[in-house]
Amino acid sequence: MSVRPYRDISRRRSRQIHVGSVPIGGDAPIAVQTMTNTPTHDVAATVAQILAAERAGADIVRVSCPDQASALALREIVPRVHVPIVADIHFHYKRAIEAAESGAACLRINPGNIGSAERVREVVKAAKDHNCSMRIGVNAGSLERDLLERYGEPCPEAMVESALTHAKILEDNDFFEFKISCKASDVFLAVAAYQQLAEACDYPLHLGITEAGGMISGTTKSAIGMGSLLWAGIGDTIRVSLSADPVEEVKVGFEILKALGLRRRGVTVVSCPSCARQQFEVIKTVALLEDRLAHITTPMTLSVIGCVVNGPGEARETDIGFTGGGNGTHQVYVAGVPHHRLKDESIVDHLVAMVEKKAAEIEAAKAATEVAPAAE
Repeated sequence: MSVRPYRDISRRRSRQIHVGSVPIGGDAPIAVQTMTNTPTHDVAATVAQILAAERAGADIVRVSCPDQASALALREIVPRVHVPIVADIHFHYKRAIEAAESGAACLRINPGNIGSAERVREVVKAAKDHNCSMRIGVNAGSLERDLLERYGEPCPEAMVESALTHAKILEDNDFFEFKISCKASDVFLAVAAYQQLAEACDYPLHLGITEAGGMISGTTKSAIGMGSLLWAGIGDTIRVSLSADPVEEVKVGFEILKALGLRRRGVTVVSCPSCARQQFEVIKTVALLEDRLAHITTPMTLSVIGCVVNGPGEARETDIGFTGGGNGTHQVYVAGVPHHRLKDESIVDHLVAMVEKKAAEIEAAKAATEVAPAAE
């Protein structure tokens, strides 16, 4: 289905950097990130959590390196995972050097917070030597004291000045392979800061509403804050901060991007909230379908509607559609056209089988297209 004009999002033009093999900015897809919450020096636990995030679709994973054991643990972690690893560094420049030497693809560090100009030069040299990019991470909760004294409180202007000050330090060291974030837990503050930062520089921007809360509150705040920025074309990589399993952060991140048509991954389920007109248990059915279809990565759409009021209309817009009908007999649509009837007892198994078959067909056709030029 072609993108309609009112759905067009004109992305802000930024320079492009790389986090390992993942391009960030420019015309690259918006990357989805998350962060582990295991002790990084616990290699087995950290690797397991990174691999789970990978399966959910994470493009990049950040780990905290608060001590030498954690920074050096990257030597064992990086070879056992498949996504680039960002080392989260605060204050101690030696941790940054150790992380770069141990295989980190990116350092999350504010160069103005690690001490002397010589220390900054050492970190930049390590990053250059090991093909490591950086992220300048400004947070409203930890702004520099002089900025707070001058501005009186955290505000967009103070956050942007902080970001640009740190950027200037890297620029003065002939280092430009970095992205910037300007996070706040207050949605209005974060959005305003990112809007101003987007106007002030052309570096890639990493979006986030920090300390957003649990699943419901955090998802809501992130969708409103990051969603409004992404809709305006601002943002090159995102992290949804939730007090929840990192896998959930990845899932929510993709749902935000899918809702805006910025990335498609897996099955997008279009479903009604259910009402007295429903002809089958919509809520239970959708929950089971989302769980059973979580392994599908092929972009597809599936509509599951409880009755004929909106069912046929939604089915016209989805790859596979299902609409509730009377007497326990329902209608299945394929490519928007009525295809066959289905009884109550086999709804979930039947639809899962249809989606899996369709996904396999799509992937087979894609593979055939990719190998065709080589066969000529």
